[in-house]
Amino acid sequence: MLAMVIKEFRQLRRDHRTLAMLIVMPLVLLVVFGYAASFDVPEVRTVVVGPGADQVAGRLPGRLEVVDVRPGDGRAEAVAELRDGHATVAVVTGATPAVLVDGSDLFGARAAVQALSTAGPAAGAAAQAPRPEVLFNPGLETPVIMVPGLVGIILVFVGTLATSLGVVRERQAGTMEQLAVMPLRPRDVFLGKVLPYFVVATVDLVVVVAAGILLFDVPFRGSPAVFALGALLFLFVTLGLGVLISSVSENQGQAIQLALMTLLPQVLLSGLIFPLSAMAAGVRWLGYVLPLTYFIQISRGVMVRGTSLEALAVPLAALAGLGLAVSALAVVRFRRDLAPGGQGRRARRAEPAPAAGGGA
Repeated sequence: MLAMVIKEFRQLRRDHRTLAMLIVMPLVLLVVFGYAASFDVPEVRTVVVGPGADQVAGRLPGRLEVVDVRPGDGRAEAVAELRDGHATVAVVTGATPAVLVDGSDLFGARAAVQALSTAGPAAGAAAQAPRPEVLFNPGLETPVIMVPGLVGIILVFVGTLATSLGVVRERQAGTMEQLAVMPLRPRDVFLGKVLPYFVVATVDLVVVVAAGILLFDVPFRGSPAVFALGALLFLFVTLGLGVLISSVSENQGQAIQLALMTLLPQVLLSGLIFPLSAMAAGVRWLGYVLPLTYFIQISRGVMVRGTSLEALAVPLAALAGLGLAVSALAVVRFRRDLAPGGQGRRARRAEPAPAAGGGA
């Protein structure tokens, strides 16, 4: 038994990925998510429009961070600011005063309503509107906010985990060597691996969105074409990430480990559960390099608020850039695998060391 224990320790020491997951990952998760796990929104982005906007902006509660003041605009412009995601609260002054709150930003809306209610009559006098009006999600219902984000989680699961396992399975079966001797370019292999999972993920996307609308009364106020464009770019990133993971993994166990290491941060740091504005500055930047962050902005914007294509230019461009970068890396890795001798080097690395003393 002692010999078996020593052997296991030696094998574990050589398996750097597993050792990192057992020792380093818990510490990393504790530090990162300890700073990220917060529902408290310290500042809510606010715009003030209408006559006398400058004076009203200076009397709002401190939690409402005024990012824009427009003395000449009215209610229509205020609603457009919320629909495009530029602010969470819009204070309208003038003959028909109002305080409009974007209900698609669940935690920000709750923080704004709480700040206005606890400020008392002074806040109502400042905004000339004692009762906030919640738009897009009047009941501040959680499913309306969570379902568009869960669509992204499902696409990440199918795109990253399933793709990485499928490609590694071919390597373990020995069919990757057959691809190496066929007249196929690396990008042809990449597309051939990605397209089947793209079809499966597209079917999952349609089913999940339809189920969310029918079962949870999630609205779909925007353009299906804009939503489809965002989903296409997001799938491009996740499928490329799955192929990239498979290209650096020797077996399915390693692929699962790496896929989970990329999946968990996207769940917790993308704004799906915890708002990005509530995260510490040292952790928040991680969310802005995750593709799920931008897809959530697109899905919530299109489905809940009806955001236009122009207002979603930044997240769409970010997904396009991430997709190009990840796919380029995956193609480069495939080129190395399909190069003469590439599979042989992998096989030699994967072979166990010969036992001491020889033997039959």
